Amino acid sequence: MTGPMLRALLLVPFLLVLIAFAISNPQPVTLGLWPTDITLEAPLSLAVLIIAGVFFFLGALIVWIPGLATRGRARRAEKRLSALEAELAARTKAAPAGSAAPALAGPR
Repeated sequence: MTGPMLRALLLVPFLLVLIAFAISNPQPVTLGLWPTDITLEAPLSLAVLIIAGVFFFLGALIVWIPGLATRGRARRAEKRLSALEAELAARTKAAPAGSAAPALAGPR
């Protein structure tokens, strides 16, 4: 199964559930910010979905930040690997065919 097909297979039922939830909960609720007198009246479904979305993105941020160090180490390792592969290719081209093994051997 291809990537877009699998994505659609997962996304369509999720969207159908969200639409059913929004249609089933049109009751207005009053949202207030505690230390102030700011209030907002919104449909229950919209309030729940916005709050769930905010916490989803906060959770994604909490997971993404520690991964930055790992991704940085992986990038440095890939650059080092490319440099070593280029060095190996240069040494194998420069060395005669019969002397390639001793040139690659490390110090003993």
